[in-house]
Amino acid sequence: MERIVLADLSDPAHSEAVVFLLNEYASGEMGGGVELTDFVKQNLVAELHKRAGSIHSVLAFIDNEPAGLAICVEGFSSFACKPLLNVHDIVVASKFRGRGLSKRILARIEALAVELGCCKLTLEVLEGNKVAQSAYKAFGFEGYELNPRTGKALFWQKKLGN
Repeated sequence: MERIVLADLSDPAHSEAVVFLLNEYASGEMGGGVELTDFVKQNLVAELHKRAGSIHSVLAFIDNEPAGLAICVEGFSSFACKPLLNVHDIVVASKFRGRGLSKRILARIEALAVELGCCKLTLEVLEGNKVAQSAYKAFGFEGYELNPRTGKALFWQKKLGN
């Protein structure tokens, strides 16, 4: 039996599933190939819980086993003057891949975004992650550009401190 739910971080089963699934993602090639640090494993749920109004986690279970996770962060579109929902992390456990689970998780995220009054969903994907790109395109995501003359948006970062 499959269940896709908003995570209740006060539920130990949900908390454990979040850490387990995010660690599986981090450990894989597309997550950087390195397990989460002990600090992250011990503090992630508490930090997510502190931000419960602006961070939403979606969990998928198959036969009560953690199968998928998405961590979404609310943002704001100044051009639309409405909130948006960014799919910051999404993972399907390796043993459950190839079943279309990511599309059902994305559908739950989209329903949440509609409930929140969001104008759009956003996400980042690595150039080399062709499987994820295919799933996202099939779900209706596309590259972002305001004007073809100025080109597609690029996602950059600048790491701070620790």
